[in-house]
Amino acid sequence: MPQLGETVADGTVTKWFKAVGDVVVRGEPLFEVSTDKVDTEIPAQTDGVLSAILVAEGVTVDVGTVLAVIGGDPGAPATASTKPTKDRVAPEPAPVRATANKPVRDGAQLSPVVRRLLEEHNLSADDVTGSGPGGRITRQDVIDAAKATSETAPRRGVPSLSPVVRRLLSDHRISESSVTGTGPEGRITRRDVELIISTTPSRSRQDLPDEIIPFTKIRRLTAEHMVRSKATSAHTLMVKEVDYERVDVVRRLVGASFKEQEGFSLTYLPFIAVAAVEALQSFPHLNASVGDNELIIHHNINLGIAVDLDNDGLVVPVVDHANNDTLRSIARRIRGLATRAREKKLGVDDMAGGTFTITNPGPFGTLLTGAVINQPQVAILSTDGVARKPVVVAMPDGSEAITIHSVGLLALTFDHRAVDGAYAARFLRHVAEILDTRDWSREF
Repeated sequence: MPQLGETVADGTVTKWFKAVGDVVVRGEPLFEVSTDKVDTEIPAQTDGVLSAILVAEGVTVDVGTVLAVIGGDPGAPATASTKPTKDRVAPEPAPVRATANKPVRDGAQLSPVVRRLLEEHNLSADDVTGSGPGGRITRQDVIDAAKATSETAPRRGVPSLSPVVRRLLSDHRISESSVTGTGPEGRITRRDVELIISTTPSRSRQDLPDEIIPFTKIRRLTAEHMVRSKATSAHTLMVKEVDYERVDVVRRLVGASFKEQEGFSLTYLPFIAVAAVEALQSFPHLNASVGDNELIIHHNINLGIAVDLDNDGLVVPVVDHANNDTLRSIARRIRGLATRAREKKLGVDDMAGGTFTITNPGPFGTLLTGAVINQPQVAILSTDGVARKPVVVAMPDGSEAITIHSVGLLALTFDHRAVDGAYAARFLRHVAEILDTRDWSREF
């Protein structure tokens, strides 16, 4: 099982594209794997004959588990199975057929995507009929079951409850029958429940017991990665105020046509990415990793962009060779990676080889973010909120005046083992100067 991300510990084999005895060519899709972060096809690593499949479709195993055996002689006889070691899950085709209903009822046999969809639609595995191999529940099976449930619920005269409403009722010990629904067809909304909570003294949160929420696997692995980063690097934070007025002039000028042409808005992020990439070429020690008493400078700038998966965790897809991109192309690539990340369509290569990372909480109006370095890199740049503020500007006659500009903070967290503060400060100043002084209209 390949490693499909820093915080991924296991994966589910969802489909084999080859059968035992088939000839395999290096680079062609061999099997499909699903994790909490990525659903992707994995290519064969060598030529030969698929002589054994050790992990059946629908089975979840740890990263590093041997999944199949490819023999080197196409003329050699193939075997239907190979006896697994005690650490491997290797059901043979016959047992899978004999237990066709097991994947429907056994949560361990469900892919991460299916488990997540079941939870989102408030369904159990027993509510869904699996149409996959051996009765395995597929993503489409869950979607179809959820659709059927939503279509039949109104006809039964019992509007369904959303997971949020169900949780609020449970947390505050409120009976469903005591709530008057104001939603479509009498459906109970979140606002209906919150109104009862706020108007009933006995429902005060001070009366409620503490809630314990166990970490999910991705949250636990993310936590471990962050703690390891803090223990490894000498984290140092440096902040620079940036005047985005020249950027805003162009965004106002071409924003509408850009959105019409590209299908998405022109935000501050691609401007910052272009400025950071250009500055890194003058300050290469920040596009680097720390080795064994040495600094490894990467001459290709592979820009990682932190993407939030709707509170499920973070992934950092990579814009490789970003130093070759124009502003428009880097905007397209960032948008494409973020979209595929949220749709769980990133491939292995999309998250490999990052050399410098940008995290972008700015759309949420943050003031200052001290981000944690994405190991083994030596720096991460946070792009915080931009707001209209009074600033002092120099006039052509040498005098000064107060006017309103778009202003925000850029925060650089860097590894003090790699560079000193003066080096980091000069880098931030250079990024700010590019954003503040460049004629960005030439990019369009």
